[in-house]
Amino acid sequence: MKLAAPALAVLTLLAAGAARAEVLDAQSNGFATKRSVVVAKPAAEVWAALVQPAKWWSSEHTWSGSAANLSLGAASGACFCEKMPNGGSVLHMTTVNAQPGKQLTLFGGLGPLQLSGASGHMIWALTEKDGKTTVTWSYDAGGYMRGGLDKIAPIVDQVLGQQQDRLKAYVETGKAG
Repeated sequence: MKLAAPALAVLTLLAAGAARAEVLDAQSNGFATKRSVVVAKPAAEVWAALVQPAKWWSSEHTWSGSAANLSLGAASGACFCEKMPNGGSVLHMTTVNAQPGKQLTLFGGLGPLQLSGASGHMIWALTEKDGKTTVTWSYDAGGYMRGGLDKIAPIVDQVLGQQQDRLKAYVETGKAG
């Protein structure tokens, strides 16, 4: 079943002990994660890659099984969307604040959060200094999820950390992983 694949992949990664970003807070009704990484490229290059998730997002963490189906509109009201087989589609998140080279804010739920009453704000903030860019990625989610959002926070945190690592690798080397 296609819908179960992303959740299974997330759990597999967690079991494998991959590196995690930081869970700042986790309660039954919400969580906050945050992670920063320095990319050895100017903010304009990081931004150009950031808005092309098909080039760096992991296919394991898509509903369709292929990151090539992802798109990200960098204008308010646009979406982080995915094309599905047979003409279907998924709206993962909606862009609510786009400041090229500085910040991209999205609202919605990723992966298993879409199957619950939870959603949140994801912020990618870019700060350039000496030709290098610090990318700070935070995701604050809240709402209802059976069993509590605190249980899924470390998994979401880990998957987002993996995506940030893939973005960094893509910008610096041209290959996501």
